[in-house]
Formats: sequence, C-alpha cells, structure tokens
Amino acid sequence: MTMTLIVVLVVSGALVLGALWGLYWPLPDKLQGFLVALAGGALLLSVVTELIEPSIERSTLLVSSLGVALGAIVFSGVDYLIDEHWGPSKGGGLLAAITLDGIPENLALGVALIGATPMEVAALAGSILLSNLPEAAGGARQMREGGIARGQALWLWAGTAALLSAAAIAGNLLLGGASEHHLAFIRCVAAGAVVASLATEVFPQAFREDHHWAGVATMLGLLLALALGQLA
Repeated sequence: MTMTLIVVLVVSGALVLGALWGLYWPLPDKLQGFLVALAGGALLLSVVTELIEPSIERSTLLVSSLGVALGAIVFSGVDYLIDEHWGPSKGGGLLAAITLDGIPENLALGVALIGATPMEVAALAGSILLSNLPEAAGGARQMREGGIARGQALWLWAGTAALLSAAAIAGNLLLGGASEHHLAFIRCVAAGAVVASLATEVFPQAFREDHHWAGVATMLGLLLALALGQLA
C-alpha cells in the first residue's frame, strides 16, 4: 500500500508541477506541442498494453470491448457538454475537462495496481506522469491568459491533483475484491475514456502547436512507453 500511495502521489503531483511550469515558466508553443504529442503517444500505447490487452486475457474480448466503447462514449458526451454548454475557455470548463480526462487515468492506475508491484505498471504510471506535466502547463497558462490569478489557478490545480489521487486510491481499495470480469470491464471503461481524450483533446492540441513534428513526437512517446514496459 505504501508503494501504491507513492506512485499515485507522484503521478498526481505532476499536475501541480505542470501548473507551476505553465504559470511561471511558460514554454514556446512548438516545444509544448512536441511534449504533448510525446506524452500522448506514450499514453496511447500504455493504455493498450497495460489495460486493454490484460483485460482481454483475464476476461473476454466482448467484456473488454463493451468497456472501451462505454468509456469512449461517456467521455465524448461529457466533453460535448463542456464545449457546447459550460464554456471550454473558462476556468470551470477547463478544470472540468482536465478532471474528466484525469479520473479515468487515475482510476485505471489504481485498479492496475491491484495485485501488482508498482514496477509492473511502470509504463502506465510513467505515461500518465508524462501527459500530466504538459497538459497541466497548457491548462494553467490558458487560465492565466483568461484572467484567473496565479494563486487561484494554482489552488485549483492542487485541488484537482488531490481529487485524482483520491480516485486512484479509491479504485485500488474499493475494487480489491472484485472479480476479474468486473476489473477487466472497469479497466477498459477507463481505457476507452483515455483513448477518446487523446483523440479529442491531446493530439489536436499537439498538432495545432507543432504540426510539423507532432507525428515524430508521438512516435518517440510510443517508443518510450514500449521501453518502460520492457523495463517493468
């Protein structure tokens, strides 16, 4: 449990570090776009290899596919509400978008840690950490440009990090006795939501900011996740 807490806190703490980065030391758009694409590539491979494939092996293809589909549909529906009704450029809309993206990732991390050592989910945890840093940096910078004070924006990100940490710990504690079929379905719901968030939020942002190198950065992120998986 101690190692689980350490992994969760490090991953969620990356949101606070990313917010500090975006509020006080913003990077050029092209470099930030490159880093976002790199993180997206790493997370895409990790979701497949650390969540979807193990779920198929331990349960069935049907259960796993239904979970992925449900996660993607729910994420897309809520993302639509944020864009069309809550205002994606406002502080509340941004925070909702990041939370919606982060809860499936951290829930998946908590569930993946059930019955495993932290090293066995190194690729997933490392990929989430990599994605949290530039994502939080970009979101915090956008909040600052939208007129939100630095201190207020930082507190919002700290609160989001605490919420996402709670989601990961809850997933680890509350689902410890669940059957393999239930765990597989939950993992795949989280995976589907993450895949949808990559398609609608992460890769479009990376392409807008650095369209010449986004593909190369995505490839490098994928190779990085593959290396982390082999290390684990």
